[in-house]
Amino acid sequence: PVVHGAGPQLANRSIVISANGEIIARYDKIHLFDVDLKSGESWRESSAYVGGETPVIVDTPLGKMGLAVCYDMRFPDLFSAYAKAGVDIITLPSAFTVPTGAAHWHALLRARAIESECFVIAAAQCGAHEDGRETFGHSLVVDPWGEVVLDMGSTPGLAFVDLNLDKIAEVRQQIPVHQNRRAIAEPRFCE
Repeated sequence: PVVHGAGPQLANRSIVISANGEIIARYDKIHLFDVDLKSGESWRESSAYVGGETPVIVDTPLGKMGLAVCYDMRFPDLFSAYAKAGVDIITLPSAFTVPTGAAHWHALLRARAIESECFVIAAAQCGAHEDGRETFGHSLVVDPWGEVVLDMGSTPGLAFVDLNLDKIAEVRQQIPVHQNRRAIAEPRFCE
């Protein structure tokens, strides 16, 4: 639990554990899932959870890893911050609803990998849960070009992928968005 304001609330947290069992990074999900879906599903994550405030990057044997959780994937500014910091991988443990997953899961993950020119690894819950939720599944690994390297579908399981980390430099050399990026001013409104 995290103590925040009126009392303790939970944090939706991603944790990275080293090979020797030490917690080396903690990331608290910044964007909370407060939505009313057309399907009738209504979720208020903020009723029990407090949002994080800071993106987190951790050095791993595979390279720099940026951490995000589920609904965070809808906010490209977070991924832009990771891209500017030169991450090699972004992880996104998730529990997407079936309607939002079917409509947006693959497109958003591929977009985040392409924009950031890094690997995106998204482990995802699937199936029906005791609280009545149904989650979409489709744990994915997407490479920096936007190609889906792994899609586990809607069946629970475990999979392994060999990441070709040379792909990062290959993509960044072809389309150097990190060098071409310019600061964006506030929009001006014309009447």
